[in-house]
Amino acid sequence: MSDENLMFATEEQQAIYNKQQEVEEFATRKYLTFRTDNLLFGIEAEIVMEIITNYSATYVPMVPSYVRGIINLRGQIIPLLDMRQKLSIEPMDTDCIIVIDVEDIRIGILVDAVSQIIDIPIDTILPVPQHNAQKYVSGMCTMPDNSGTMLVLDCPLLLAN
Repeated sequence: MSDENLMFATEEQQAIYNKQQEVEEFATRKYLTFRTDNLLFGIEAEIVMEIITNYSATYVPMVPSYVRGIINLRGQIIPLLDMRQKLSIEPMDTDCIIVIDVEDIRIGILVDAVSQIIDIPIDTILPVPQHNAQKYVSGMCTMPDNSGTMLVLDCPLLLAN
């Protein structure tokens, strides 16, 4: 409805229009997109605490290979998970860390590059096929600008394993 038509609409028509606008606003979710080995992943922006670059990690012995160490972030110790190793991809030196908070547990995820924060319509996120080998992915969708497919990273599952 154009602004001119809205101006001459009845109160009932304006209420219907406003409800439609509210539904459209709530039908999207913000995702932070990042790349690991040319795969485009997205995580819900509300769990992202910060993005860090050029931070040195302290090695920790006797931990799984995907744990690259820990960092001290303003007095808080944060373990670093290497997405490449978690996905069984050849490890690489990356210095981009996404610090997330999942169920009051803060961890850092080492990724190749952070792309952008984007609004994704909730109804465009499809479930992952049953035979898919991407065990840490809970959904997938086509990017709104048709630049590729985003895999929705299941952060609680990432921490559970």
